[in-house]
Amino acid sequence: MQEFIWVTGMILKQTPVGEYDRRICLLTKERGKISAFARGARRPGNRLAATTNPFSFGTFKLYAGRDSYTLSEAEIQNYFQELMTDYIGACYGMYFAEMADYYTRENNDEREMLKLLYQSLRALCAPTLPDELIKCIYELKAIAVNGEYPGVPQDRKLEQSTIYALNYIATSSIEKLYTFTVTDNVLRELEQVAEDYRKRFTDREFKSLEILKTLC
Repeated sequence: MQEFIWVTGMILKQTPVGEYDRRICLLTKERGKISAFARGARRPGNRLAATTNPFSFGTFKLYAGRDSYTLSEAEIQNYFQELMTDYIGACYGMYFAEMADYYTRENNDEREMLKLLYQSLRALCAPTLPDELIKCIYELKAIAVNGEYPGVPQDRKLEQSTIYALNYIATSSIEKLYTFTVTDNVLRELEQVAEDYRKRFTDREFKSLEILKTLC
């Protein structure tokens, strides 16, 4: 008898398998990052088709197989549809998802990364903050969430407002991250620090970031 579990999470990516199936990568509150098969999800009109798109956030009913999970049904609370009509915003979102995929592991407590990803996609959907600032905040907070943030760099001269912003990003709750704006000069300094730290603390190039750089 199959044993079902319900998890809350977001789809980071999906890839085609065979003629009609999909394999999804799911970041969950309960079990960290897991993979699951969605049988028939690529068939026209299949009930799992829309629920297995990247950024879909909700609850997912799974059953465990020998090597992976299989998706039975899903109740999606947020599709982030605004990103479906905003190509640049969607590219930022795919980069955020790729970084979350890099940092997270199965059976780890990844609730903070899930919350960070969710709030960052919400910020992308709102017109109040520039995408470039959202990207800086996400990169720096992801490093902090994973325990690698080294503090304000001491080897460069930064504006006092930049130092304040860096400290705020590192120490504030995720719910309060996207509540401030900065000047153009402070944004440039934040971008430089975020890029330096990303290169220092990750050991790979992100494909979605390379695409993003050609568009912006």
